[in-house]
Amino acid sequence: MKEKLKNYKDRTARYRQSSEARRSRYNRLAFVRLIAFVAAILAAIFLWSVHWLAAVGFILVFIAAFYRFILWHQRIQEGSRHDKRLARINRHEAESLEQLFVPGGPWSDGESFRDPEHPYSFDLDLFGPYSFFLYTNRCSTAIGRHRLADYLKHPAEPQDIEERQGAIRELSEKLDWRQHLQAYGLETEDDIEHVELLQQWLLDEPFMLTHRWLRVALVLTPIWVTMGLVIWFLYLPWYLGILFLLPPAWIMSHTRERVDKTHLRTTHAAKVLDHYARLIRHIETGEFQSDKLAHMQAQFRLQDEQASRRIQRLSYIINQLNVRYNAFAIFLNLYALWDLQWVYRLEKWKVRHRDLLPVWFDALSEFEALSSVGTLLYNNPEWTFPELTGNENLEGEALGHPLIHPRERVPNDLHMPTRGHIKLITGSNMAGKSTFLRTVGLNIVLAMAGAPVCARRLQLPRLRVYSSMRTQDALHESTSSFYAELKRLKFIIEAVERRENVFFLLDEILKGTNSRDRHTGSKALIRQLIRSGGGGLIATHDLELGQLAEQYGGAIENLCIEVDIRDGKLFFDYKIKPGVSQSFNATQLMRDMGINV
Repeated sequence: MKEKLKNYKDRTARYRQSSEARRSRYNRLAFVRLIAFVAAILAAIFLWSVHWLAAVGFILVFIAAFYRFILWHQRIQEGSRHDKRLARINRHEAESLEQLFVPGGPWSDGESFRDPEHPYSFDLDLFGPYSFFLYTNRCSTAIGRHRLADYLKHPAEPQDIEERQGAIRELSEKLDWRQHLQAYGLETEDDIEHVELLQQWLLDEPFMLTHRWLRVALVLTPIWVTMGLVIWFLYLPWYLGILFLLPPAWIMSHTRERVDKTHLRTTHAAKVLDHYARLIRHIETGEFQSDKLAHMQAQFRLQDEQASRRIQRLSYIINQLNVRYNAFAIFLNLYALWDLQWVYRLEKWKVRHRDLLPVWFDALSEFEALSSVGTLLYNNPEWTFPELTGNENLEGEALGHPLIHPRERVPNDLHMPTRGHIKLITGSNMAGKSTFLRTVGLNIVLAMAGAPVCARRLQLPRLRVYSSMRTQDALHESTSSFYAELKRLKFIIEAVERRENVFFLLDEILKGTNSRDRHTGSKALIRQLIRSGGGGLIATHDLELGQLAEQYGGAIENLCIEVDIRDGKLFFDYKIKPGVSQSFNATQLMRDMGINV
């Protein structure tokens, strides 16, 4: 930990110095650029006085050289900005090692992915402020964030899990490559809606390619208008010259609706595609050994050109179509049918790459998601990759909660069958029952995503986590919290009965009713889950439920987390022990709050 912290701080200082040095160089060259431009004007004036041909030749050479100088000068500025972003990334990583969550960091917390109806993501704090997504996410693009969220929300197939593990191992060792990918990505400002609009455009039927007369008009219109302007200038009054503009005006009016539809679907994608092309160019230059990474990189390689250049070409075409926002675009349209010229180029691009663009987006998003998890492993080298087995047992050693700092984290072991077995966890308030449930649940989710887990060892079958821990009332549905919990429990029971390899996490079930109904209902629920072959953890304050263990021959086991009172103060060790809890702390907590008991 200390070594990585020092490394991040050293890299922060190095990139900051490099950024400042490049910026100073850029400022000096800006002055040189101005002097060169003024000197060139004076030289051109002097040469013109000698011979006009010498002046013209000098101007042409100077324009070509000055253009290359400007490009080189801009690359220095881009390098300074890139180093500044790298410094920010390393500063964030250093701060994350010290305190896990850094306010105002560069990465999204995934708030838009929060879904109380999801089987487990809401209860396990996967998304939102102080969430696992915020802790892990290093995706800059909207499609990358969606892919990472999908990793966490949907269990992968065993083969996919194994392939992801190999890719994550390799990426965790490529610190420079990962951070350059992140730094290029921090420039990106995209929206998933704009990407979806572009994908809708891919499905639209072309209209320029299917109308031969429109393609002929693209060639003839400039010739026609040029001829009309010459005739008008030499022979006709101005009002008759306007007649030559009627044919292109008629074509524009009859194609405007189709052009508008194309433009609506593509207009916002120009800048997004330019940024995506830069990220893909970085991926194209990487060297990868794992099968998954090598296969995804191969998606960007075409026979004649790299995918990044093709995407940049699409960005350029859309930018030219966006010229129609300019008030003077009407003259370009009347002279050369500007909008149709670039719609035609868009359709030709689409014919060649309709099926490839979604594949490129998919590979880019997965590279970002895997890179994020690679950073997670690099920052937590003590974490391990789980082993998927063919049996129905979960074997976990030193399971810890990923969102508790290592210096405060208390690990626990868990060994249990995942079918037809329930562990009842009792304990007093604040003992850590809910945290233990979330620890187990979050590590299973990571295992099913192909990610490393916060444990010394974890073996388990493929599982689907279902939880009921934070049921809330829904005013818009006129639903009380108790009824919402009943709906949630029904949702879990149905999944168990469908034999979906469910591992459930239930915290204080039926807490919204009286103690007698809660006890009776909890026993009935536990019996039904056992009969249906369910497996999981149930945390409860109802100590009498511990008596069920004697009736089910090992199918129910009691665990507890005890609390000690030392010198009038509560002492929590957060360790799981066998048996039913014997400690009580509610009255002591009330006394600590100044309530007379």
